[in-house]
Amino acid sequence: MNPAFSPERNYIAVPGIGNINVGAQSNVGLNTFIYPYGNDKLTTFMNSSISNDDFLGKLKDNNRINVNLNMTLLSAGFRAWGGFNTIDVNMRSTTSLNLPRGLFEFMKLGMNSSNSVYEMDDLGISSNNYAEIALGHSRQINDKLNVGGKLKFLLGVGNVNIKMTDMKVQMAEDKWMVQANGEMNTSVKGLTIPTKEESGKEIKNPSERDLVDWDNIDLNSPGLSGFGMAVDLGATYKLREDLTLSAAILDLGFISWSNTIKAKTSNTPWEFNGFQNIAMGSDDADGDKPLEDQLEDLGNDIENYASFHRTETGSSSTRALGATLNIGADYVFPLYDKLHFGFLSSTRINGKYSWSEGRISANVTPVKWFDAGVNYGISSFGSSFGWILNFHPCGFNFFVGMDHLMTKVTPQYIPVGKLNTNVSVGFNVTFGKKI
Repeated sequence: MNPAFSPERNYIAVPGIGNINVGAQSNVGLNTFIYPYGNDKLTTFMNSSISNDDFLGKLKDNNRINVNLNMTLLSAGFRAWGGFNTIDVNMRSTTSLNLPRGLFEFMKLGMNSSNSVYEMDDLGISSNNYAEIALGHSRQINDKLNVGGKLKFLLGVGNVNIKMTDMKVQMAEDKWMVQANGEMNTSVKGLTIPTKEESGKEIKNPSERDLVDWDNIDLNSPGLSGFGMAVDLGATYKLREDLTLSAAILDLGFISWSNTIKAKTSNTPWEFNGFQNIAMGSDDADGDKPLEDQLEDLGNDIENYASFHRTETGSSSTRALGATLNIGADYVFPLYDKLHFGFLSSTRINGKYSWSEGRISANVTPVKWFDAGVNYGISSFGSSFGWILNFHPCGFNFFVGMDHLMTKVTPQYIPVGKLNTNVSVGFNVTFGKKI
């Protein structure tokens, strides 16, 4: 949360379980798309028995899902050189998805709506996966100010970024018009994304040669495909004996990716003016085609237009990480100094996938070796309630907590409501004098 914070003892993390954080955030849930139907059955929003208003009323203009993983593989911390030092090796994964309302309006309503124009701008998915080696140092400047920082060396495992900057479907009685401007960049060592021509598939016109052949994507000998650097910077300031302020900027950096495959859509509007003269049987002398052949041509045209055309392979690209800004305050309750109240503002800076959250907490330390806390937050994805337990007697530290409670789940433990959950757990061996 802040590299200026210092642990109370030296520590060595238990490999693999020193700190695991798994989280998901969304402003839609399973019950937005799945509904009870008949006798203990389930159906999707596409079923005609589900009213348009019931389904569309649950959607946002931009329906967003984030999934993240932060796992510590190796970690240690010790006091030296006038401060506290840390060494970490972590695995990081962040995937974000943005689905505009217009996409689902088109799927549900189609031509059965007076509004036959469906806007689907900002449709996209972004996934960033890498390992980090982090060296941290924090120190006390005076009796009020603490500062800290981390230098991170990043080893890229894989990156995928697909975005549609301008997408529109217009449906009328006499014609359909589709417009899609999009691009795809993916960097994964060993990943092969062939074109239809390379796969040996039938090519009916030159525009199909460089179409991505999704059926024959292959991954062999995966490995590192990017390198980068980042920093964490933070500070705490004791404004009064009972009030401490803190601020930090995390993951300020970039990864330079190699083995990048780039593709884009045709970026020109496509129109369908209806079926032309229909021949009976095979093609006739006037060049007319049977309905079956015209339907096949329509399917090919849609596939050629909506799919991606590969433009580059083996190129390089540089992408910034999504940085996080944390601003917090800790207040000691004057009537009971073992009770603290806190506030934390977190802002993720990541383009269309940005989000913000404000969270208040109450934390109590009834004995020296145990802490507990509860918290409540409001964010771009809604509100949530959480808790934490922290055991830290001499010799070890174990903590478990979550910022989002799953109140109703399926038998497979999938949240029925909004997919919001954030769980942290860790076990570390501690040693040395307590500070």
